Amino acid sequence: MALPILSVSKKKRSSSSLRLTLGTASALIGGGLVAYLILNQQTSFSLPVGANLIPQDAVFAVSVSTDPAQWKQLRDFGTNDTQVILERNLASVRDRLLTSNGYDYQQDIQPWVGEAISFAFLSPEANTAKPKPVVDSGVITPQSVVMVLPVKDPQKAASLLAKPKSNKQGDWVERTYNGIAVKETKNAATGTYSATLLDGRFLVIADNPKATEAAIDTFKGKPSLATIPGYQENFRKISASHPFAQFYINVPAAAKMSAASATRPLPAQVLAQLQHNQGIEGTMNLESEGIRLKAVSWLKPNSDRVLAVENQAGNMQNRLPAETLMMLSGGNLARSWQDYVLTSQNNPNSPIPPEQMRAGIKSLTNLDLERDLLSWMNGEFSLAVIPATPTKGSSADFRAGLMFMVHASDRASAEQSIAKIDQAMQNQYQFKIQPATSNGKPVTNWVAPYGTLAATHGWLDNDVAFLSLGAPVSEKIVPEPATTLASTNLFQNTVPKEPSPSNGQFFLDLERTKSLPLPILLSDQQAILAPMRSIGVTAAVSDSHSTQYDIFFSLKKRM
Repeated sequence: MALPILSVSKKKRSSSSLRLTLGTASALIGGGLVAYLILNQQTSFSLPVGANLIPQDAVFAVSVSTDPAQWKQLRDFGTNDTQVILERNLASVRDRLLTSNGYDYQQDIQPWVGEAISFAFLSPEANTAKPKPVVDSGVITPQSVVMVLPVKDPQKAASLLAKPKSNKQGDWVERTYNGIAVKETKNAATGTYSATLLDGRFLVIADNPKATEAAIDTFKGKPSLATIPGYQENFRKISASHPFAQFYINVPAAAKMSAASATRPLPAQVLAQLQHNQGIEGTMNLESEGIRLKAVSWLKPNSDRVLAVENQAGNMQNRLPAETLMMLSGGNLARSWQDYVLTSQNNPNSPIPPEQMRAGIKSLTNLDLERDLLSWMNGEFSLAVIPATPTKGSSADFRAGLMFMVHASDRASAEQSIAKIDQAMQNQYQFKIQPATSNGKPVTNWVAPYGTLAATHGWLDNDVAFLSLGAPVSEKIVPEPATTLASTNLFQNTVPKEPSPSNGQFFLDLERTKSLPLPILLSDQQAILAPMRSIGVTAAVSDSHSTQYDIFFSLKKRM
């Protein structure tokens, strides 16, 4: 089934020296102005469509391009399965606001609509009637949906609203709200369908009359997305010419909805921490080899929480071998842990609850995570997956090794903690702690009671500690790899170079990791990952209140 919204169809020479002089001056000034605008692209950017019409308390808003060429480019990526998933998800909103009320995008909307269309999901508190849930999973509660369509041809748009299509569910009625004419009709499947034309420039469609009224109130001067503190300033940081999509997430509102979920509610202390956050904005662009997503998250201006501007990452990829499958790096492990705890403590949605991590470390080594370990881990760190090199007689239990590296701020404290871990592994689990060498450098091996090498730890450059688990891969980093991950074309073409300096990076070679047992995090995960070659992320703390992200998905093209 092809989505309608995704449709592809679609001088005299002067004798006066004065005039010549003035003309030359004008050309220079004009050329200089053009050059200035080109070199300073951030001085000119556009907000998502409808940013001045969508109420400020919207939970989520997204603007998508109507350019058929961009939709064709998106279709060229992926597989038939991913195309089905994409269309299925977009069809839910399209059907809710257009198809179920007799409208076809290609025939009725495309001839007059502008360059992009926006959808906004309003806060449930604004609803009086209860429309169908946007996501029927127990996490997202029923919401009203508002669609904002910019009008390129006012006459055609006005004609469509003046003579709405007949509806089997009921007749269209007209009423006036705050001086604006509103057309409405009942629909058994979606509730009351409502539409209005604002200033002849925007057609607003909603599945709830209260949502239409909220948009009109915003048009008349009530707070909109555009007036949210930081909304415009942060979109300016990630602006792009003709983006495929732009989005905004109201973090406190989304957290509040999750807290009210009957299945996995957020605890009060987690909700309190999330109230410091204002929002997340993103811009998606289609490139020849994949999709680039630039995003920014920021705190409320009155938040007493501030971010530390410590962008100290960027070296660990130079210590890892070219065959590395995955790398996650950061600039300060101790601080990263503190930030994680703020929003994850007692949070059932956390991938690894902090209290569980603390208890696990205590049980395994009898060490306190924060006091004995993280206290000296204030430098750059990385966690990587490195494939093993098959050798004759080697164990087939592990196909890859997990490599952890961290820059120690206090080597003496680090060595004391590591010695305690060695002692615990020997006394509690009967591992043999054996001094050894790796390419001539001293290391320590943990040998399991059944004789298998289970782990190796040691030091690089005197202040970088490493620990490898699983397959023996320490020889790939000690003393240093002949060809580094950073030097590979795949890493360079996948991991964004900006922002720089960075506070952390992520790299995943999906082509070679699909055969490994990956955790299931998404429905349809296998189909979604199938067309992906690799994923790269670079992040940096911009200032005390905002963080920027550049994410690139390298994708295969459909045959």
